[in-house]
Amino acid sequence: MSERMERDPAVDDASYRLLVEAVVDYAIYLLDRDGRVRTWNPGGERLKGYRAEEIIGQPFALFFTEEDRRRGLPETALETARRVGRFESEGWRLRKDGSRFWALAVIDAVRDPAGEVVGFAKITRDMTDRHEAQRALVETERRFRLLVEGVTDYAIFMLHPNGTIANWNAGARRIHGYEADEIVGEHFSRFYTEEDRAASLPARALTEARTTGRFEVEAWRVRKDGSRVWAGVVIDAIRDEAGEVIGFAKITRDLSERRRVEQALQESERRFRLLVNGVTDYAIFMLDPNGIVVNWNAGARLIKGYEAEDIVGQHFSRFYTKEDREWGVPWRALAEARSAGRFEAEGWRVRKDGSRFWASVVIDAIRDDDGAIIGFAKITRDITGRRESQLALDEARQQLVQAQKLEALGQLTGGVAHDFNNLLQVISSGIDMAERLAGGDRRLGGILAEVRNATKRGAELTGQLLTFSRRAPLRPEVVDTEDCLKQAVGLIRRSLPPQVSLRTALDRGLWPIRIDVGQLEVALLNLAVNARDAMSGGGTLTLQARNAGLSGEPQGLSGPHVAIALRDTGPGIPAEVLVRVFEPFFTTKPVGKGTGLGLSQVHGFAEGAGGRVTIRSAPDEGTEVTLFIPALPGAEADRPQDGSAQADGSQRLPAGLRVLVVDDDPAVARLTAGMLEAAGCRPETTNDPRKALRWLEAGRTFDMLLLDVVMPGSMSGLELAKEVQRRWPGLPILLATGYAADEGALTGKFDLLRKPFTALELTRTMTGLGIGAPGAGAGAGAGAGG
Repeated sequence: MSERMERDPAVDDASYRLLVEAVVDYAIYLLDRDGRVRTWNPGGERLKGYRAEEIIGQPFALFFTEEDRRRGLPETALETARRVGRFESEGWRLRKDGSRFWALAVIDAVRDPAGEVVGFAKITRDMTDRHEAQRALVETERRFRLLVEGVTDYAIFMLHPNGTIANWNAGARRIHGYEADEIVGEHFSRFYTEEDRAASLPARALTEARTTGRFEVEAWRVRKDGSRVWAGVVIDAIRDEAGEVIGFAKITRDLSERRRVEQALQESERRFRLLVNGVTDYAIFMLDPNGIVVNWNAGARLIKGYEAEDIVGQHFSRFYTKEDREWGVPWRALAEARSAGRFEAEGWRVRKDGSRFWASVVIDAIRDDDGAIIGFAKITRDITGRRESQLALDEARQQLVQAQKLEALGQLTGGVAHDFNNLLQVISSGIDMAERLAGGDRRLGGILAEVRNATKRGAELTGQLLTFSRRAPLRPEVVDTEDCLKQAVGLIRRSLPPQVSLRTALDRGLWPIRIDVGQLEVALLNLAVNARDAMSGGGTLTLQARNAGLSGEPQGLSGPHVAIALRDTGPGIPAEVLVRVFEPFFTTKPVGKGTGLGLSQVHGFAEGAGGRVTIRSAPDEGTEVTLFIPALPGAEADRPQDGSAQADGSQRLPAGLRVLVVDDDPAVARLTAGMLEAAGCRPETTNDPRKALRWLEAGRTFDMLLLDVVMPGSMSGLELAKEVQRRWPGLPILLATGYAADEGALTGKFDLLRKPFTALELTRTMTGLGIGAPGAGAGAGAGAGG
């Protein structure tokens, strides 16, 4: 420009100035040879903020940033323009206010006719917007590359027009399993299943993308390891400016989890439909806003008895009882569901046949998107059985309280019976001694016989109390059935009121049975009490017994049995009650009148004896309960063997046997010693187990120890027996107890004698232990004392 001005001095300077002054988008000004501003146009003022009077004469280095000035860029720019005629660059420049802008700067050397540089023409344009746009574009491209490379949920890569892979991102590596160097250059068809390749699906996909611009599908694809992935695939054609396809962009996403969820959802919806339609335990149906039934499921049909055509279109209030309809219960239920969103209750509902059932009912309001009620969902469940179970549970709890009271009474009874046995032992021992002193006095002998009978009845009563308290262990023995039942008759008779008569019908020649006599008596007593309560107005109770050869009936029994039956003339038992009579705690008696354990005890006794129990009854025909007990034809009943009995019934033992008696009750100890003295023994007594132990340690010799099991203090009789057995194993030990729980615990460990015992029972037990037999006696005592 300056050269043209030099070449053509005729150019109108005024026109040139007007042109330069008119330009506002460019700063156009002259610099002298040293780089100082010589001219300034409005564009320079707008761009850089300086007025002409502020900047003319100033070095143009003012427009450069501090860092550019430090590296000498202003000088380099002028030197380059001076040397080559032109300098052009882009960079940050400064305005008067210190702000920066991105500038495109051109510096042209201005020469005189001789070619000498006389100054510089400088043109600057603000390129900030374009620069920012370019930077944004570069940043966008950078971020896009980072995005594509960083995406792991999508496989994003390019295909050449022939379908070979051009690049590979991290998502493609994760989804397909290939590293870039393994797959770039390979054909993308290897991701397809064998059957898809056979059907030419890869080629068809590219063809569709080429013709329509896009291909999209969901299908199975194959990973490097051969496993399959359900993929969402998009292939877009990439075209140049001329519209020619130069490749394809391919995006693949692993949709396996989504497909699994969708399939699960579809399956869930299918099952839900099947559930609602197939549910039989719940009535599930819809009501319109007025309570009219609009649909009906199988459960509703089974619970309420209506077919769909019978009930759809009818008002749901017909399921309610007459009294509930009169009280407006159905309409209040809908009102509550409408206002609160839900109604829930339990109550009686009515089936089509008029029968009632106890129902759990839920009514939920159904609203549209605007919140308006469009109907109700109603679910009804028949919980009659649950209600009955709850009532039965409540009743069982009450019965349990009664049973716990009886258990406490049983514990008390067990303790009382133990003490009572000690008292009876004193009486029994005293009778033995009194009978010896009475000599031939028949009158005194008769009195003592009555006292002995009373003592025997007391012992029987104690045994019954222990059986009641469940502290009597099982003592099975072979018994004469007829004798056993005759003895039980007295017990049964005492349990009956005057208005109930007792008859017996016992066949002759009843086979022996092996049972616990006490348990049999309790079983018969329970049956008698039940019959007595059933015949409150009077009647007849019959005890029968017969031999029975069974072959599978009843209840699989076979072989010889004795059938023992009690039959009453009471009102009988209804069929629905009869099936439950042997259940523990089941009773039809009012609270306080029965525990429901009587017949369960009978059932347990029969099963424990290896037999069974049956019951027959009908309204107005009475009740008959039969015990079938295994029999032992030809067996002999267990009877005590007679020895050399004395006049009082006891057996004479070899004279001089030394017996140590240890009992905490002094009276029992003294009278037991009297029995032993009468049998020819030399007893010694003590109430202190530790004193007895000291005697043994001191060398005193005994042929036998007779120890009471329960004794207060630091050592019991059992503990003393164990210590003696450990230290003097050859010394015979006989334990005596009036507490039946000890019998079960000690059976098989020590020989036991149950209180109250007679002189005969004592001497027979000692004889059974071999006390006084040849080779026993002093030898045993010497071993103990030594």
